[in-house]
Amino acid sequence: MEFEYINHIKKLISLIEESEADNINKSVHLLTQTILNKNSIYIFGASHAGILSEELFYRAGGLMLVTPIFGRELMLDNSPITLTSKMEQCVGYGSILASKVNFKPNDVLIVHSVSGRNPVTIEMAMVAKEKGVKIIGVSNLKYSKSVTSRHPSQKKLYDFCDIILDNHGDIGDACVSLEGLQQKVGPTSTVIGATILNTIVSEIVKTLQNHGVKHPPIFYSANLDGGNELNEQLVEQYKESINYQFN
Repeated sequence: MEFEYINHIKKLISLIEESEADNINKSVHLLTQTILNKNSIYIFGASHAGILSEELFYRAGGLMLVTPIFGRELMLDNSPITLTSKMEQCVGYGSILASKVNFKPNDVLIVHSVSGRNPVTIEMAMVAKEKGVKIIGVSNLKYSKSVTSRHPSQKKLYDFCDIILDNHGDIGDACVSLEGLQQKVGPTSTVIGATILNTIVSEIVKTLQNHGVKHPPIFYSANLDGGNELNEQLVEQYKESINYQFN
């Protein structure tokens, strides 16, 4: 039995592997140098785009040095849930969130927004850029170029990115068409975005090893014997580049 959604995801992964290899490698190089130079790595996304911020934060096999930027009003436990949409479209809110982050020149900010049109992600990238931060965007360029910006500058996320990683999804994100339904089902941005970013993480750790780093800053599973102890040792070793509270 074939499943249309799974087949679509397989095709997208093959397309990403072919079309985004150069930008993935550029991201690996930039983030590896960021780690070696003891600069900081941040990640941000609003509402469902923020799932990738959680994906890269505090999990076994993930980079220890990635700091998520969470906006309380953008989280999916809000009620009413429509508050999240209103806040990601609220001009000025992204600048307020960004003002709370201790961005420094040559830090890196990963920003995920499928449409790239909403003020909160545009302002986050804009403020970080002004402070000398390098921006890696994860977006859908076809989708983003098909819609207007909701920010007064009329710019979109990709206008501020040093590297843009295109998820190559459908306009509107969902990919499966069903008879009698105008709206497609099955969004692809989360699984494809996670695939891209975890590929980058894996290649970063491999590259760090090639640079002679014997103990890369990765989380060990807390559910394996000795995992907590190893994590505490690595946190102490890399504490200059960690911007969240661990203990």
